[in-house]
Amino acid sequence: MNIPWGDIATYITAGAGVVAAFGAWRAADRSAKTADAVARIERERWHADLTPQFAIELTETGNGQALLNVHLDGPDALRQLDSVAITVGNDDMERTLLHPGESVTQADIDAFVWGPFKFTHGANGTDEHGRGPEPFPLDVGRGQPRAMQRTRPGHWMEGKTQGMWQGEYVGKPIRLVLTCRRGDQEWVITRQLENPLFTP
Repeated sequence: MNIPWGDIATYITAGAGVVAAFGAWRAADRSAKTADAVARIERERWHADLTPQFAIELTETGNGQALLNVHLDGPDALRQLDSVAITVGNDDMERTLLHPGESVTQADIDAFVWGPFKFTHGANGTDEHGRGPEPFPLDVGRGQPRAMQRTRPGHWMEGKTQGMWQGEYVGKPIRLVLTCRRGDQEWVITRQLENPLFTP
């Protein structure tokens, strides 16, 4: 019996080449996935390291008016933010209009600021509901003041005085959400400020 050793060797060599090529492809694929995972982790770490650090202080100026001072403390490597958008949040109650009427709609309920302070309409491009001023750029080490005022009862809250309304928020915080952008990076930061004691 004549065994074609040359053909067998060729097949074995070719098979070994296929196995080696497959092994190399798997190793390269694993290496690429590892490199992608490491790069993603590094991007996330760098993004976390650059999270804006703010000092935020509310100072009442009288007659229900106040200034919110927003100071970008760091980190130094951040240098600046292209855009800071601040919105005032509601308390933690969900509100649904039970008996729609002519004087109030669900849209009114949704637009209303359910909290002790809102931004002052018209100041710094603030919308009519006082939810927030126009976004603004900010450099590390600099600050910007934004006008705020105490909220008043909704026009549909018959019989509720300003003192009664503000009394509902004694000891409850002023909730803020800051959406910060630099290039294609974004950070959403929430803060709660102490609500100063209301004095009519």
